[in-house]
Amino acid sequence: MNWKARLITAEERNKYNHFVSRHPKGHILQSYEWGEVKSKTGWKPLRLVVEQEGKIVGAISILMRQVPIGGKTIFYAPRGPVVDLDRQDLLDFLWAEVKKLARQHGAIFLKIDPDVPSQNLEFKEYLIKTGFRPADKEAGFEGIQPKYVFRLDITPSLDELMANFHQKTRYNIRLAIRRGVKVKSECQKEDLRVFYRILLETAERDKFLVRSYDYFAILWDELVERGLANLFMAYYQDEPIAGTLAFIFGDKAWYLYGASSNRYRNVMPNYLLQWTMIQWAKAKGCTMYDFRGVPGDLSEDNPLYGLYRFKKGFGGKYTEFVGEYDLVFSPLYYWLWKTAEPVYSKAVRQLIGLKKKLRG
Repeated sequence: MNWKARLITAEERNKYNHFVSRHPKGHILQSYEWGEVKSKTGWKPLRLVVEQEGKIVGAISILMRQVPIGGKTIFYAPRGPVVDLDRQDLLDFLWAEVKKLARQHGAIFLKIDPDVPSQNLEFKEYLIKTGFRPADKEAGFEGIQPKYVFRLDITPSLDELMANFHQKTRYNIRLAIRRGVKVKSECQKEDLRVFYRILLETAERDKFLVRSYDYFAILWDELVERGLANLFMAYYQDEPIAGTLAFIFGDKAWYLYGASSNRYRNVMPNYLLQWTMIQWAKAKGCTMYDFRGVPGDLSEDNPLYGLYRFKKGFGGKYTEFVGEYDLVFSPLYYWLWKTAEPVYSKAVRQLIGLKKKLRG
């Protein structure tokens, strides 16, 4: 085939996004803008396209990061690549070009976590045959991107969508409306501070780590300002009590972050927020709404089971992806990385925990 591969320039942002946003495997994490977000947090984006007669037929946005091991780097392509998965010859060409980049930048490995359901055994077999190795950690949220999600087909009418919700979900949406909960959909950047304050309250209650406000400000500047994300805030008696942040790209939308105050949880703002976001996504022409991460362990004694039940109530399809795979370029350095990275990550988590205790 007469394929050519190259890295795109900043002037080709629209051309790149046009291809990725319209591709069945397109994802917000493969957008040009997501690379810009990560470029402000220690990563360098490398946006590689494969062209045939000047037309893009495949793409992969690789995030590159320096690691403290022999001046080496790591490659990560979140939810990539964006290519016809049935074209194994095209995929083979793409990986060969990625390997050339890896040699240029001293990459130890490429990590992918593609948007491919786990039932696609043929694709799993292809990855193994190509040299990828499974790199999953544990079921649930331990991966970089969630392995288990709920996805909702939002092509039916709003009445049909509502009718397909669990009875309790419909009840809670209507309860929030009856109680007078209002959702603000056209937020300004000053609302982000309010959202972040509630997010910190949520993190303290549910015991999870949260990124700095500066990170969310970057998301606002790179995504919200470009129409690729939207902040929703729920108010009760003129008091902000919950908020959500959703991403949108092409005909897909993703619920990324949610925050809820300890006050007035009984007026069910989170249910109305989700329903508002679904309506927003549908009005924007989306056909799929992704609720993002849920646990892989569905036993009722799992602390995250309530999250699973909440998202399940909206009638989405429980989806398991193939998970993380690594294409190793340097076996020795890869072994060193796999040995050192868990120790480093644990030390970082402990340091963050210590800082929180000292502040408290």
